[in-house]
Order: sequence, then structure tokens, then C-alpha cells
Amino acid sequence: MKGGVQRAGRFLSGMVMPNIGAFMAWGLITAFFIPDGWLPNEAFAQLVEPMIRYLIPLLVAYAGGYIVYARRGAVVGAIAGFGAIAGADMPMFLGAMLMGPVGALAVKRFDSLVEGRIPAGFEMLVHNFAVGILGGVLAMLGLVAVAPACVAATSALASGVGFFVSRGLLPLAAILVEPAKVLFLNNAINHGIFTPLGIEQASQAGKSLFFMIESNPGPGLGLLLAYALVGKGIARHSAPGAIIIQFFGGIHEIYFPYVLMNPVVILGTVAGNAAGILTLVVLDGGLVAAASPGSIFTEMLMTPQGGFGANILAIALAAAVSFLVSSPLLKLFGKDADLDAARRRTRELEVGSKGLEPSPEDSVRHARAGVPGAVRKIVLACDAGMGSSAMGASMLKKKLEAAGLGGIEVARSPISEIPKDAQVIVTRHDLGELAAAGSPQARIVLVGTFLGAPEYDALAAEIAASGMAAAGAASPDAPPDAAVPRAVPADAVSPVTGSSDDSSSAGTLSSDDSSSPGAVTSDDSSSPEDSGSPSGAAVAASPAGASGSVDVRRIVFACDSGMGASAMGATMLKKKLKAAGLDYIEVKRSPVSEIPGDAQVIVTRHELKERAAASCPDARLVLVANFMGAPEYDCLTDELAEARKAHG
Repeated sequence: MKGGVQRAGRFLSGMVMPNIGAFMAWGLITAFFIPDGWLPNEAFAQLVEPMIRYLIPLLVAYAGGYIVYARRGAVVGAIAGFGAIAGADMPMFLGAMLMGPVGALAVKRFDSLVEGRIPAGFEMLVHNFAVGILGGVLAMLGLVAVAPACVAATSALASGVGFFVSRGLLPLAAILVEPAKVLFLNNAINHGIFTPLGIEQASQAGKSLFFMIESNPGPGLGLLLAYALVGKGIARHSAPGAIIIQFFGGIHEIYFPYVLMNPVVILGTVAGNAAGILTLVVLDGGLVAAASPGSIFTEMLMTPQGGFGANILAIALAAAVSFLVSSPLLKLFGKDADLDAARRRTRELEVGSKGLEPSPEDSVRHARAGVPGAVRKIVLACDAGMGSSAMGASMLKKKLEAAGLGGIEVARSPISEIPKDAQVIVTRHDLGELAAAGSPQARIVLVGTFLGAPEYDALAAEIAASGMAAAGAASPDAPPDAAVPRAVPADAVSPVTGSSDDSSSAGTLSSDDSSSPGAVTSDDSSSPEDSGSPSGAAVAASPAGASGSVDVRRIVFACDSGMGASAMGATMLKKKLKAAGLDYIEVKRSPVSEIPGDAQVIVTRHELKERAAASCPDARLVLVANFMGAPEYDCLTDELAEARKAHG
């Protein structure tokens, strides 16, 4: 139950978070140029209504479709979402959040049904018509059915909220909000619930207090001040630094371990948030748009003219009440615990609170393979790619630099948009399954919290210790016979063999049971220097007849859009493979920027070579001049057939 709620909240926030910049752009234009704004301007004010009615809901629908089925799903999702948007006289975020994923699911299902059944030459026609027909039908459905239903639901929800507001009961929301935040549901609550409600209210009243219910930095500030003044041990000494990060940086996750260190202090943050909400209700405070991250700077930036007094007082009172309640609780019940112990407990409680069972390899997935040699990119992936993961990326980068590994790129990303070239993914326990499913080629490192995770030290030390792997030695954790994959320079890949040395053949391709899928081996008697050929993840640099092999199971055709001529080329190669008894090999197509991480062979045009190599550096490239009947298809088929025959 808890896991289902969390996944639903994460999905909702995943549609909103990528578009926070658009919300802020609308908020700034509104704050400055409406008649009551800072710089009233009738011309610029014309942007306000179309942006909130059409642009931002469409972006939300597009994002929802993208999460489900990449770019193709995003297009159908936007078309379907527009029906719900056009059918209402209010900003239709609820309809957009519904129709975006529904449209993507529809086209995804259609594609799975017609896969391999479309006559050669008709692929692009069928796929384009599918988008048009499905999108059009769903748009009409959204207009006549979904929009009215969403309007009714929104009106009922607004009436319910109005009931609590009119009776002064809205501050009771803090009883749910603060504990949920500590369980890492802050993004889901803020962007999945309060942001849509706030936008609806702001479109009518020009501002909304819903934008400040979760993002108010006051409760966390008060708690950290209490620790700084009456706390004990390392928690007391670390609290001032945490205040800067939380209040000015807007990273609320920094105070979660302090709550879990002494759970009784949750009463302080609840009381503080309730005081802040009550102040906003009484003084009619609020923001013009979502404030993300919840920093004092973004709170002030999103404050409308004439609203600074109410908002500043709400933040100040929230901090004061949180401090006054938390301080005596710390004196009475505070434990002399250090921050490392608190962080460990944070991880344990997070795993337990979400119904997760720690795996035997608690912090590392794919541990058998060890850290891949020549690590070039590490990605920290969380719900939105912001917040605490941004701080974690900074911490990890510093540790890598201290270990002499400053050349490794450390990036952050939403869990649904992990780059294909990620070699190591650092994510939370509850996101491990999603990360592994979306990036099967990468190693997954699981942490309880991104803030100061001890796994960073272990990862940096392991990469540093396996520095020999980049020079050709296997990782200490890898099996003795496992070779370490190395990057293939883009300009060293030939159209068919993947090697630039004419005197050396490419590594043999086979389904030898002794080689696991994706593994690469090479003849011990031959080195890259001896053969004059670069070693690669999908091509073994070995002389003809060497035993190096890779079990090819997936071939991907990559072009600008993943449609058109590449679809016909994929059909042609699939027929050739079937005729050669190799129909077990999956042949797919993809835009060059979205190549699946488990692609073993990539067929693409010469001009796309560098982009394909960068997108999936461990795959073999087969370059063609034209996807339509390229002679390389016969060569590739013959090579795969010979490899299968040679290895039984």
C-alpha cells in the first residue's frame, strides 16, 4: 500500500517537476505585468492567460506521455491532453495528468500489436497515422468526457478545501505534510497535490497559499536552530551548516536525519508548519507560482506585490514556533547521537517505511561485475534530479577529486530520464528497481539518503583501486576471466567490423554458453597494441579465429527519429536474420539520442556515428550510407551466422 502510494506520487511529481521552470516563467510574468503587478504592462500581460490555460498543461501532458513511452508517447499524450484542456474554461492540469499517460499507453499498446506485421515500406505511414488517429480520438474523448469529469472533480475538491479554509482548519494539513516529508514524499506532495491546487487558485485570485504549505522553509529552520543551540554532539556542530543549505539553498532533505535522530521533534515541525499556514490564511498570503526549491530566495521571488509582509511573517512564525517546541523536546528527550548514526538510521527507517526488504547486497546492485573500467560518467538519479541529489552529486564529485578521479563526470537526473551513457547510477533504495529496468547496462549503487552517504567513500575508493582496469586489468570484484570493457573511439569504428585495422578481423560473434550476454573476451596472446586495433565493449581486438565472443541478442537501428527509412531497414535485416536461422535476435529502431542501454549492435548512418557512439559507447557500430537495402546487412548476417555455426 505504502509503495503504491509512493509510486503514484512519484509519477505525478515526475510530470510537474520537469516543467517547474515554465511555472516560474508564468509566475514572474504574472507578478510583474498584470494590472496589479510590479510593472503593469498590457501587452506582456496578454501572455498570462494562454500560458496557464494551454502552454503549461500541454507541457505536463507531454511529460506524462514521455515518462510512459518516450518521445512517441509524449506526442500522443500532448494531443490527447489538449482535448481535456480545450474542453474546460479553467487550467486543466488534472485532465492533462490523466490524458498524457493514457495517450502514451494507447500508442505503446498499438506498436506492440503491429510490431513485425507491417509490410516493408509502410512503416512510417502506419506509425504516423497511428499517432494521428489515436491522438485525435483521445482528444475528442477528452473534450466531451474527461474535461467535464475533471471540472466536476476539481470543483468538488475546491469546495472541500474551501470548507476547511472557511473554518480555519487548513493548518491541520501540517499533521500529514511534515511526517510525509520526512519519509521522502516531499516532491510528491508538493508537485503532485499542492501545485495543481495552487495553480487553479492563483489563476483566479492571483496567488495561492498552497504553494507555501510544503515549501515553507520556516519549520526546518526552527528545528535546525534548536539543534544548533540546545542539541548535543556532532548534530549540534553540524546544524549551522545545515541551516545555510536548508534555508538559503532550499534543500529541505538536509533536516530529515535530524528529525529521525529524535523522532519526537516532529511535533516541532508540525506545530511550526501549522502556525505558518494559519498566518497565511489570516493575512491572505501566498505565492503566484510554485517555489522550487523551497529556498527563502524563491519564496520571495514568487511573492506578489503587497504580499511580502504576510509571507515573511508566515516563514518567521513557522521558524519561531518550530524552535520553541523543538528546543524543550530536545532537552528532555534528546539523545547524544552523532550525525553518522542518524544517517544510518535514516536509511534503515526509509527502507522499512516503504515496505522494502534490504537485499543481501544492500548498497550495490550488479556487484559481481564490479565498477566498470574507464568509468567516465556517474549519474545520481532521484524523483526529479534536483534537491538532495544535487547536493549528493557535489559531495561525490569532491570525494572523486580527492581520490585523483576529477576527470569523471558526475551528473544528476530524474529517474525516468537517466542518460544512456551512464555507467554507474547512484539512487535510493526505493528507486533501485526503476533504475535497473531503465539502464540495465549500468551498475546501480543504492543509498538511503543522498546527503553524505557513506557509499560515496566506498565507490570512490573502489574506482581508485581498480584504476588498472582502464589499462586492461580486470576489476578486483570481477571474475578472473572477465575482461574490462573500454571505450571505442568513434573514429576507429569501420562500417562492418568495427575495427580500423584491415589486417585484423573483428571479434567473433557467437552464442557460446561460456560467455554471458554482453561479455567481452579476447585472446590472451594478443593485445590491442599487437593487433593495431582498439579494444571495444562490443568488438574484441583479436586476430581471425580468436575466441573472443559476444552473444548478440539485440540490434538497434538508430536514425534522427527512429522512423522512416530506418524502419524499412530494420524490417529488411530482420528478414535476412530469420532466413539465416537467427530470428532470436531482436531488431529494434530508435532515435539516435534514445538508444537503449542494452543495445549490442547499432546500425546507423555515417553522419550519426559520433552521436551513436556517445549515446551507447559499449555497443558495436555498423555504419551504412543508406538504410534502404544496405549491403552491410548481408555481411552482418553472414558474420553472425558463421559465429553461431563455429560455436555450436
